[in-house]
Amino acid sequence: MPTYGRLPVSFIRGKGAWLWDKNDTRYLDALSGIAVCNLGHAHPAVHAAICKQSEKLLHTSNLYGLDLQEQLADKLCQRSNMESAFFCNSGAEANEAAIKIARRYGNNQGITQPVIITMEKSFHGRTMATLSATGNAKVQQGFMPLLDGFVHIPFNDIPAIEQAIQSNSNIVAILVEPVQGEGGVNIPDADYLNKIRDICDRHQMLMMLDEIQTGIGRTGKFLAYQHNNITPDVCTLAKALGNGVPIGACLASGKAAEQLTAGTHGSTFGGNPLACSAALAVLDTLNQEDLINEAAKKGGLISSKIAEKLQNNKQVSEIRHKGMMIGIELAKPCANLVQEALAKKLLINVTNEKTIRILPPLIIDQEQIHYLVNTLSELITEHTEQQ
Repeated sequence: MPTYGRLPVSFIRGKGAWLWDKNDTRYLDALSGIAVCNLGHAHPAVHAAICKQSEKLLHTSNLYGLDLQEQLADKLCQRSNMESAFFCNSGAEANEAAIKIARRYGNNQGITQPVIITMEKSFHGRTMATLSATGNAKVQQGFMPLLDGFVHIPFNDIPAIEQAIQSNSNIVAILVEPVQGEGGVNIPDADYLNKIRDICDRHQMLMMLDEIQTGIGRTGKFLAYQHNNITPDVCTLAKALGNGVPIGACLASGKAAEQLTAGTHGSTFGGNPLACSAALAVLDTLNQEDLINEAAKKGGLISSKIAEKLQNNKQVSEIRHKGMMIGIELAKPCANLVQEALAKKLLINVTNEKTIRILPPLIIDQEQIHYLVNTLSELITEHTEQQ
């Protein structure tokens, strides 16, 4: 089905931050498969884990104990300060689990029409529940009726949260991205998440963080909320967790960890041995190579170098970054820059029409950073001069 506007290129192999097409032409991947391949392509530890596990066992289902799943749950809970994990195959499924936790939490309190606060310009997935949670009318178009039970308010607006709570006694949870990725790399005030944590505590609501794009080291911490020294009630993960092998996780703590019991939720493939082996290799590699701290430094370097080269360009509205999530907002729509970058053998993305989004792999080296900064700065200069 033609559900993607695909670019005219097909890649057949990769190594680190590089990809090669059918003609053996090399491209720098500054998108990491949309924040998935944090360790780059064909990482030896992930490769070895997948090969080794494929010789033993791929799948038995969740009807039985899975040692690798339990090991992964332990490591994730230890790194996140959470108590339990539900494994699935994607970010949308992880958010579905979070939504079900919130609704069950509300129903267990006698709230038969529970409501979740989500944010405008958010993106939580393309299933019907996560699409309904998403604060973007464009991606919702044509799929009405959406599910009830969601209130959308402006991002980074604490008074709007307080007002929504005062107006609706059925609100049971707040679902928010620590940094909005699809929305344009929108970074909230430094204490935004702390204030949401306080609101949820005062109103006995669940704080649910969508860390599908921000998690696994992308922002310079293992999880973005760790910049704020808080712990949510629910945290969802996917993308970089398997470095390309599909796996998602919904982590929960406290009262949220008590909601899903036997028979209330499930997944045939979720957390199977192959996916868990890849995820364990990712976590072990992040531990060994100090890549998360490097992500903070490299992200700052890339952002500052681009800002330096474009400082006199009045068409550049703002450059935002949190670790290796970088958004360059232009004054006018710039979707054609994706194709122009491809012609220069650079993979980028444009989101929210005017924001160039770059999500380089955490393993990107200094020479590749130099190529990325120079190529992208030249592209933006050429593009804006034509305006």
